[in-house]
Amino acid sequence: MPQTSTTGNLENAQKIIISAARYTEEHNAPALALIESFSLGKGEKQVTVPKVGQMTMSDLQDGVDIIDEEDIGMTTVDLTASEVGAKVIITDKLLKQSAVNVMSIIGRQLGDGMARKKDTDVHALYSGFSTSLGAANTTMSLANTAGAIAYAKANKFGSQVYIIQHPNAVFDIANTAVTASSTYPVPKGWSEDLLGEFFSGLRPLNGVAIFEDGNLTVDASDDVVGAIADKSALCVLNSVTTKTERQRDASLRATEIVMTSDYGVFELDDSRGASLTMDASAPSTTA
Repeated sequence: MPQTSTTGNLENAQKIIISAARYTEEHNAPALALIESFSLGKGEKQVTVPKVGQMTMSDLQDGVDIIDEEDIGMTTVDLTASEVGAKVIITDKLLKQSAVNVMSIIGRQLGDGMARKKDTDVHALYSGFSTSLGAANTTMSLANTAGAIAYAKANKFGSQVYIIQHPNAVFDIANTAVTASSTYPVPKGWSEDLLGEFFSGLRPLNGVAIFEDGNLTVDASDDVVGAIADKSALCVLNSVTTKTERQRDASLRATEIVMTSDYGVFELDDSRGASLTMDASAPSTTA
């Protein structure tokens, strides 16, 4: 009977762990949600994504043949996936002595770990863009942010452009607006809305959404490499969705909970994105 009870507790605990893990993963990887997504079909080892160059139209004359031939300039990117995962060992004694919320914590930690891994894998692609905007020790002011957006639009990044940066850097957008309003009256419109709604989420600036991501790495000089890019610049290839399994280890009197995922992240189009380096020094909480 004790074994049956333990098994029942284990099955219940696993459900709690899986539920918490799925919820946490879905809500803690903002970078992953901003890029293209592809799926690897059954029996496939890779996905090949084609890219076709820009076409130029020519003026025509009635009765005159078109003599200019356009080179489609097709290139391809091969996408493959690899596994990541983690294992937690839950002893029989822990199951008997722990409350349900302990299992939720374990699930939350597994989900956070998987989300953070996927998120940081995307972040690692930002420094690979050929174009670099911003610089070390540069404040993410309204002017600098607008300048980056102007660059993206002038260079035809695309119609789904976004900015992603550390919360400490994004704070400076509101901070510069506050500084301006202390000298000049805050006009009706964007500045007023920004100051009033900053903590409920930034509204787009000139049509470009701004996202905060606390998983971005702050270097020793308090700088962060974020990005301004179109959705089509980067992508994720999913082979096997995140799954959680259990395996009993009788001699250890414990059960292993294993979470795995099979995916890969890649740069699709270098011309549609740029790294965006900004200062991310912690803002004052006493000023």
